[in-house]
Amino acid sequence: MIPRMKTRLALLIFFSTTFLAPGFLIPLRAQQTTTPATTPAAVQPSLQWMQIPNPQMEVDGLPWFAENGGVLSRLPVAQKASYREAVWNLAQSPSGGRIRFRTNSSTLAIRLEYPKAPDMANMHAFGQTGVDLYISGVYRDTAVDGKTGGAAEHTYFKNQPKVMREVTLYLPLYMSVKVLGIGVDADAVVERPGGFALPKPIVFYGTSITQGGCASRSGMSYEAILGRRLNVDFVNLGFSGNGLGEPELARTVASIDAAMYVLDLAQNNPTVESLRQNYLPFIETIRKSHPTTPILVVTAIYAAHEGTAPDPILAGKREVIRQAMAQRIAAGDKHIQLIEGTELIGPARVDGLVDGTHPNDLGFEWMADGLVAKIAPVLGLK
Repeated sequence: MIPRMKTRLALLIFFSTTFLAPGFLIPLRAQQTTTPATTPAAVQPSLQWMQIPNPQMEVDGLPWFAENGGVLSRLPVAQKASYREAVWNLAQSPSGGRIRFRTNSSTLAIRLEYPKAPDMANMHAFGQTGVDLYISGVYRDTAVDGKTGGAAEHTYFKNQPKVMREVTLYLPLYMSVKVLGIGVDADAVVERPGGFALPKPIVFYGTSITQGGCASRSGMSYEAILGRRLNVDFVNLGFSGNGLGEPELARTVASIDAAMYVLDLAQNNPTVESLRQNYLPFIETIRKSHPTTPILVVTAIYAAHEGTAPDPILAGKREVIRQAMAQRIAAGDKHIQLIEGTELIGPARVDGLVDGTHPNDLGFEWMADGLVAKIAPVLGLK
């Protein structure tokens, strides 16, 4: 036999007997997978499937959840007619919504139903549709609709020690979803979660960046990161491409009794003048109902195209926000602050952007860093 053929035959025998031997299978994916809810693999006869709303579980970040009859919407159904269709449709993605509880279950699973398959160009399926599991503030796994839409079941973990765990499930950033059930052991203890550091949420209003584009998964929006670091509740009213600051949204934001309001809008307004027409009136609407609640205004973060040539429109929008801030201070407002978006993501941090405009996980970490440093002392948090 030719020596080269002998070598090939020896290698084939080695790989066949070694890597294909029982006990030496290389897993394609270490974590549990999401399976269609109708398949035999999805059946968990030993679990009890808990529905929401549920008195043993808490739904946070969706102020109108009870009023909406358990629908996972970010806006009140009773006021649907007052919102533009695009805003209403975006509000059906429950970005910032969380299901929280404590349990000693050895297994945790979830059944979800999506209206369609993920379809975004600049966010993959995990970022668009994923439901993240965090245990005591630490990421564990993601349930995701990767291909088809419809019903799916996912097991986050199983056969774990029966000890109490603080569970947070972060709902999708850019897809509506129905939570059909949360599966725990039939004999599991399930109880309400621990409290937040503040009795009221921080309310964020803004654009696609506020909504969570383009985080890799739902627990990585800057609000979610900030919420974990400060142990605070939050409400995400970011609307992709539609954070214009119109009056009906100002009234909606003002209707929430908040610990602080964070206004992260500018980029979606088509012109500097359109932003000018909306921005100061938006703040004044909040102030009519909440004269002393802290407000933090954020100018636009850096965009990669600004490295090629100055963007007079973006620069003009930043100046509109600075001027609104100055006017409020001149009027005696002692509870408003400004942070420059370029301090969060500036020219030296373009690696924090996905498409030149939207932050990736690194960018959102940087945004959270800067916002935490600004917010914590105002609210008396460490």
